[in-house]
Amino acid sequence: MLVAEGQVEKILVKGENLEITLTAEEGQEPIIKESKKEVGTALSESLVNYGVTNEALQTVDIEIDEPSGFGYWFGQLAPFLLPLAGLIFIIWFFMRQVKGTNGKAMNFGNSKARVILPNNKAKRVTFKDVAGNREAKKELEEMVEFLKNPKKFISMGAKIPKGVLMTGRPGTGKTMLARAVAGEAKVPFFYLSGSDFVEMFVGVGASRVRDLFKMAKKMSPAIIFIDEIDAVGRSRGVGIGGGNDEREQTLNQILVEMDGFEANEKLIVMAATNRSDVLDPALLRPGRFDRRVTLDLPDRRDRKKILEIHAAKKPLADAVNLTTIAERTAGFSGADLESLMNEGAIIAALHDRKTINQDDLLEALEKVMIGPKRQSHLAGEKEKKKTAYHEAGHAIVASVLPDADPVHKVTIIPRAKAGGFTMKLPLDERKLPTKSAYEDDIAMGLGGYAAEEKIYGDISTGPSNDLKVVSATARDMVMKFGMLSEIGPIVVDGKPAQTMFGNRVEGNHRSEKMLETIDAEVSKIIQRGLNRAREVLNEYHDAFVEIAETLIKVETLEQKEYNEILTKHGIALKELPKIKEEKTA
Repeated sequence: MLVAEGQVEKILVKGENLEITLTAEEGQEPIIKESKKEVGTALSESLVNYGVTNEALQTVDIEIDEPSGFGYWFGQLAPFLLPLAGLIFIIWFFMRQVKGTNGKAMNFGNSKARVILPNNKAKRVTFKDVAGNREAKKELEEMVEFLKNPKKFISMGAKIPKGVLMTGRPGTGKTMLARAVAGEAKVPFFYLSGSDFVEMFVGVGASRVRDLFKMAKKMSPAIIFIDEIDAVGRSRGVGIGGGNDEREQTLNQILVEMDGFEANEKLIVMAATNRSDVLDPALLRPGRFDRRVTLDLPDRRDRKKILEIHAAKKPLADAVNLTTIAERTAGFSGADLESLMNEGAIIAALHDRKTINQDDLLEALEKVMIGPKRQSHLAGEKEKKKTAYHEAGHAIVASVLPDADPVHKVTIIPRAKAGGFTMKLPLDERKLPTKSAYEDDIAMGLGGYAAEEKIYGDISTGPSNDLKVVSATARDMVMKFGMLSEIGPIVVDGKPAQTMFGNRVEGNHRSEKMLETIDAEVSKIIQRGLNRAREVLNEYHDAFVEIAETLIKVETLEQKEYNEILTKHGIALKELPKIKEEKTA
């Protein structure tokens, strides 16, 4: 062994490692070797066990290099400290993210309402920005007065209404009108959807309701607007599949908060829905939603005003006639008209034009109503001819029958699923359609069927959609409007409803005999309509054929060219009444 032989000059002990310096001859560099000592045993004890004498040990310089206290403990604890530090960093990182997003991940019970403040001019909406719905605006102007000058009403002993429920079809401007009330009154506007209250955690909806009303009361006078309130306001009750679910707890909290208003607290809740029939009766009683405002589809005059509002920020050509567009958009909502103007702008941009012309808007109108052109569809001559006679049948019947709407355009250019179409527009905004009007509509709808039958002696699948429409109209005449003497003036479609899984489900309370009578009456109505269409085609055969042959040549007949054919064959034209402009003081 080197130590016993006196060949070791120095041993440096570093924990379990040994650094051995061998004795060198004069003029030579000492040689250093590394080794390890036995674990748990002192070096001197190990050397003695290997036969090294005390005298030999005394000739060796043994140094022990002990680590400092910090280094020692760090080395011992490092395997535990590093994972712990990593875990702490991860927790810190996620907490920072939570704070950076206003605590959304943790604040489940906080309201999700967005707020538009009165000083936000970019998002402020007033009644000038909302066209149409004159009666609804007049009703809501009272709410503005309540918010701006409540003392005038309080002095008379009147209480400020707590809630306003706005009902109407989608796109009629319920949200815009609610924002306009806040804009006119210059008060904060809290808005959210009914579904924003509902969460996967029990009790969150009720908590959000409390938080919403707490915020609004701090900033009163204010308006809370709940869109699609039927998401949480459906009828409660056990019914079939009912129960005390999260939605019911949320509704209960809304009712409690509205009852908790002070007598003249300047806070108004506005809500919108297109399903007022499913709302809970407790939500509709006086003292909660005191006012109900119904929004209808705009008439021609209102449609023109809506178009003018949406056209204000668009470069229209001088020749654009918005009155014509308003006449051709019967049944369009405000949202539909906005979409039409936007489509017109897109079409103009795609053609690299600097302004939007009339053709762009007419193309956009047909795209919104029916769908885009089928450019890839190449119809054969036989199919093209059959489509032309089909559409000519619709057109001539509509032009001859007195209560049918006048034709504005006939085309055989395919769009979406239609091989062609006949655009007819109402003479007036019919709020109360009559039996004769429905019968004329059914005959007009069967004009294409009768035309194919007359010219070809055969029927294609082209009239399939027409048959669906006329069948539905005939069934409504019998079941909903009491227009048939066989059954009498009763509604056979009205049935008691019960609640199932939060929805109203109606049962069937009609006898087999009644069902047979209904089917027979529907069949009679449709057969009478078909016979009337056949009579028109036979009586005005020459006009019918000329319309069809012209369509084969030019593919599209606008109102002017179409009316020239009618006049040529002695068919009286139906004129639209002019739009009456409102007089301004």
